[in-house]
Amino acid sequence: MNVDLLVACCRPLDETGLTPEEAEVTAALFKALGDPARVKIVNLLARSPEPVCVCELTPPLGLSQPTVSHHLKRLVQAGLLRREQRGVWAYYSLDREGLSRAAEILDLEGVTV
Repeated sequence: MNVDLLVACCRPLDETGLTPEEAEVTAALFKALGDPARVKIVNLLARSPEPVCVCELTPPLGLSQPTVSHHLKRLVQAGLLRREQRGVWAYYSLDREGLSRAAEILDLEGVTV
């Protein structure tokens, strides 16, 4: 057996990876994006210059207001959206820090594919 092949195959992985806690938070973030409606919500909010009311999201999503509110709540809990109360209405916008964390995890700079 060629020892050089064994060494190249069994080299240790980068130890600066995610901690178990970071992996849990990251899994929750991606789980929140595991629904097409939520992906579309993030896309719609990314293209909006101002926070958006739930009533503005129901027509393009083709979903009821309670269903859209449920999806928004999950995205807020995952740290992807911010919720701002204005009287009786809630307005939503992207949480840029949450999206930055997601982007850092997917940063494949220097990785050969």
